[in-house]
Amino acid sequence: MTLVPGMYGNIKLIAGTACPDLAAEISAYLTDRCQYPVPLLDCEIVKFANDNTFVSLGESVRGQDVYIIQTTSRPVNDNLMELFITLDAVRRDSAGRTTAVMPYMAYSRTDKKDYPRTPITARLVADMIQIAGANRWMTIDLHAGQIQGFFTIPGDILMAQHLQLEYVKKHVSLENLVVTTADLGFAKGGRDWARALNVPLAFIEKKRLGTEVQARSLVGSVEGSNVLLVDDEVDTGGSIMKAISLLDEKGAKDITVLFTHPVFSEPALERLENLQDRVCEIIFTNTIPIDPDQRLSKMTVLSVAPLLGEVIYRAHYGLSVGEMFNE
Repeated sequence: MTLVPGMYGNIKLIAGTACPDLAAEISAYLTDRCQYPVPLLDCEIVKFANDNTFVSLGESVRGQDVYIIQTTSRPVNDNLMELFITLDAVRRDSAGRTTAVMPYMAYSRTDKKDYPRTPITARLVADMIQIAGANRWMTIDLHAGQIQGFFTIPGDILMAQHLQLEYVKKHVSLENLVVTTADLGFAKGGRDWARALNVPLAFIEKKRLGTEVQARSLVGSVEGSNVLLVDDEVDTGGSIMKAISLLDEKGAKDITVLFTHPVFSEPALERLENLQDRVCEIIFTNTIPIDPDQRLSKMTVLSVAPLLGEVIYRAHYGLSVGEMFNE
């Protein structure tokens, strides 16, 4: 079947400064998938001496299908502001449709009012993305599902599990394996993993006291079993560290750690390095880039470029995204 561009013209990719390598991988995937060049648009992004960000498109995107690839990791506010300004530049150049591609969406933990007189910052970010000019949005492993309702524009909320699962089945022994979540907040994700691998499930209940995390109890059994410890992100590494300590107490054998977003605030890398003697492997994705010199020997980084590239391809040509996942 020959596919032709739809009402939004050709695919135009713009790389933000937060994840240029991932954007280049997506460009290469789409060039191969579409069987015609899909390069990254020439785009000048400059930060002036006064910290103001300036964006200038190197070519017209009038009437085109534009995808701005910008993860919103550290420095969070700079990367978000760059995304907003780029969206505005594209809107003012009369793009046919604009999609904000955020492999990692910042502020997704601030999805509700936990205390009086506090903001719901995830809602504010959603509003600003739409006001800046996005017609659609795309992200991976959104921390809180209700954030979907903060947007009035359509979006694709993808799961990294679809690419992680293939790796786990090839490289992690499923014999005597128990999937365990680092906390109850990722219970649904844990159930999805246990179902996909057809293995038992256990949960760790934790309590946060200020910035301190306490792993309080284990729901389920891991005694004498190997463990796949799963979560959506690792920030300071406190939850993972306390979870592994509790798993040791409960008699777990080999432990593999798997998550999507390597936020890695201090002292996460130090904590993960200290855990290397205890864990078999630390598996995560490149939704947030990390420096090669920060990679530890037991780290495995899986690229989300094929996942995002395929969804961009299907969105452009009006094909079902759910079919990718048998949905």
